Amino acid sequence: MCGIAGIIDKLTLKNQDQKTALLQRVKKMTDILAHRGPDGEGHWINQSGNVCLGHRRLAVIDLSANAAQPMHFNPAMPFETASPRYTITYNGEIYNYVELREELYKNGYRFRSHSDTEIILAAYDFWKEACVQHFDGMFAFAIWDEQEQMLFAARDRFGEKPFYMYFDERHFVFSSEMKAMWATGIPRQVDQKMLLNYLALGYVQNASDKEQTFFENIFALPPGHYLHFKTSVFDYSVHPYWELDKEATLTIAPETAIEEFTALFTTSVKRRLRSDVETGVSLSGGLDSSSIAATIYTLLKGSKQLSAFSAIFPGFEKDESAPIKQLATAYKLNSHTCTPTAEGFISEFQKLCYYQEEPFQSAGIYAQYKVFELAKKQGTKVLLDGQGADETLAGYYKYIHWYLQQLINRKRYREAISEKKKFRDNHMTFNWGIKNYIATFLPAHAAIHLEKNEYQRILRHPYLRRDFIRSMQGRELEGIYKPVVTKLNDILYFNTISMGLEELLRFCDRNSMAHSREVRLPFLSHELVAFIFSLPADFKIRGGCTKWLLRKAMENILPENITWRKDKIGFEPPQQQWMENPQMQEYIHEAKRILVNEAVLKADVLMEKVVPQAAYDEKGYDWRYLCAAQLYSNTEK
Repeated sequence: MCGIAGIIDKLTLKNQDQKTALLQRVKKMTDILAHRGPDGEGHWINQSGNVCLGHRRLAVIDLSANAAQPMHFNPAMPFETASPRYTITYNGEIYNYVELREELYKNGYRFRSHSDTEIILAAYDFWKEACVQHFDGMFAFAIWDEQEQMLFAARDRFGEKPFYMYFDERHFVFSSEMKAMWATGIPRQVDQKMLLNYLALGYVQNASDKEQTFFENIFALPPGHYLHFKTSVFDYSVHPYWELDKEATLTIAPETAIEEFTALFTTSVKRRLRSDVETGVSLSGGLDSSSIAATIYTLLKGSKQLSAFSAIFPGFEKDESAPIKQLATAYKLNSHTCTPTAEGFISEFQKLCYYQEEPFQSAGIYAQYKVFELAKKQGTKVLLDGQGADETLAGYYKYIHWYLQQLINRKRYREAISEKKKFRDNHMTFNWGIKNYIATFLPAHAAIHLEKNEYQRILRHPYLRRDFIRSMQGRELEGIYKPVVTKLNDILYFNTISMGLEELLRFCDRNSMAHSREVRLPFLSHELVAFIFSLPADFKIRGGCTKWLLRKAMENILPENITWRKDKIGFEPPQQQWMENPQMQEYIHEAKRILVNEAVLKADVLMEKVVPQAAYDEKGYDWRYLCAAQLYSNTEK
């Protein structure tokens, strides 16, 4: 993982002082990104002086100077870098770089490093835009083609790695984090509609516009897209390169599906272990991270002790100390734990907001932040993590009613009745009533109704200023989108591609990079995800259990009480208890005052007591006030 930055100037800067000024501007950006890459830095400006790229390096694969960036590549003369055709600045990992290197070598390419960065350059020269189709990885990169006077940039399929951009009549600017842009004078202006949707609804994304951020005129390159910027017209265009197919369904025996899933998952874990530095696992105690730890143990065959890093909360009802300890014993893990506290959260809250840049939904972000801090203290640079399994394999309880609706819609009534009983027997909480029957047979109407309900929630918010809401005239439904759900895959697709997963990936990226750690996600191999989506719904939910396929794949590897545990515990601290802390309440009150001064909230809100809420509570307004107020402060770490 690294930090990338770059500026394209509309003018050719022949004056050396002008070139130096552009170079210094990019250096200021990479200085701000130093936490993403403390192992080295590099800058490059082209002969014309109108393109400058910068890089901060976190050395993970090929630790030598040969892998430093910005990296140059001449296809005709691979060892000549004086007058390069291609120059790249890149953040991420291409996990199948070994296989791609062999393929490219057979096609005449020669390499001077053992890095995946050089593989990207050769792949782009060989396949052009189609190179991204060949990558199994997480990435955000920009390649300058001096011959074509064009920038090619791309972002991975799910949005694990960030890519932000700003464009005006004179400059095109990009970076890994928005704070790098603000450091150069680009305005930090809050997008009021994003703020409104966050305060009233808890949204941290716009599901129908993946380019939108919480700041005006700063946009994100959407996941699964690439970008061309051509200096001849001084403009850019964005194109999709990957689409997850949620419609095709395989006819496959359960045993065959389990075997194929196991093979794909094992390959994904194996590739994500490729590293020249210490590798460990982020262990929550749940099924997903436990499956990764067990698979690594099997792959290593006891040749190496794996370090595991966890957050525990003794005495809290959702504490996972017991399964973490059990797994550490079963797989001979070198287990490290931390216990985040309310006092720690209060003292580090502004620092957390500095790294995150945009609001977040719960104090669970802080627990994750402390886990990565723990890994840094122990010298483990790369961690494998279980994110992505719940969204693709239907792990959340909220998916149960959509599964039941699909069964009923397909006239599989007996199965629906049987499954409903099994869920109840397993003490799985889910809502089911007349509205679900209506949604089953009138899904489009249900989607429209839900969108209207969301807008009504905005109007019913007791403390949002009416003039603030009225200022959104013409943008009322912007960012409010509910999918038409006729089958389980529809909602899984929405949460994987449109809204849900990407926000978790953003939290993870910023938290890990705050401590210069790299996180790899085996459940987000695109080949694995595509296979999961091609399977019938009852391979994901069956017998009163969510994530049935993963459980079956792991039942002879993991302890039974881990594999078939019925309770679903999110990765969260005792947020409600923390919000009862007097100092925390003072902090929230001050946040309200800021939002009143910004003409967002009514002054009446200052008379109201703080209402402590658990993480992800729909009415967690006070938590949102706390986070939203930070948008108006130039938070320093």
